[in-house]
Amino acid sequence: MDFRALNGVVLHVEDLGPVDRPALVFANSLGTDFRIWDDVVARLIEQFRIVLYDKRGHGLSESGDSPYSIDDHVADLAALLDELAIEKAIVCGLSVGGLIAQGLYAARPELVSGLILCDTAHRIGTPEAWAERMAAIEKGGIASIADAILERWFSKALREGDPVALAGWRAMLTRTPQEGYLGTCAAIRDADFTEQAKKIAVPTLCVVGAEDGATPPELMRQTADLIPGAGYEIIEGAGHLPCIEQPEKTAALIADFLRSTAPGA
Repeated sequence: MDFRALNGVVLHVEDLGPVDRPALVFANSLGTDFRIWDDVVARLIEQFRIVLYDKRGHGLSESGDSPYSIDDHVADLAALLDELAIEKAIVCGLSVGGLIAQGLYAARPELVSGLILCDTAHRIGTPEAWAERMAAIEKGGIASIADAILERWFSKALREGDPVALAGWRAMLTRTPQEGYLGTCAAIRDADFTEQAKKIAVPTLCVVGAEDGATPPELMRQTADLIPGAGYEIIEGAGHLPCIEQPEKTAALIADFLRSTAPGA
């Protein structure tokens, strides 16, 4: 396992593949760690240098001082790319990871050669909704709202047809450090890239699960419409985490996009 000390926290990192290949970086959603990408990475590893990391307060990374701003998460990703001597990367961000990807482009555009915005938006939720979620967690812990989160995360088919997988993903969610989850809720609550999205000038693909209950297709469509020239794709049979439910379809969309944007891919 690889750990890097960046911006006062230790981040859990995985850097796979030869350094001379195009770099593809994955940023995760709220309440997950980078294992959510395993089945997608397995389909892309032969073509790319792949970087995965647990953002602060998630997985095996330290939490640091909570709450966070989206700028904290963006600074961590920028520092990681600098640490790994990656001068340009395609960044694939899921949910809050998509906000981080947009923020990285806004802050350090020279680092970004393309964006894959997966089940995310230019702005996610309302301050009132995030305040309600944070209050519920402070009162009863993440487990107290896990059922509602899993309903947004996964399609009806998975929730009703695969109780073993659902139990495993529930465990990942509920074992997220509470301070990390709440800190990132605050970052999402305050993040708004509506104006910055209009200025994105790198190839961008927007992807969303058809049954996403957190950032539904119509919201992803609004974000795609803000970004000049952005592509837009819906993945059937998936909720908020198509990388888990439909990894083959997700990887195929990413590969098709990257063939047109990454030299040598």
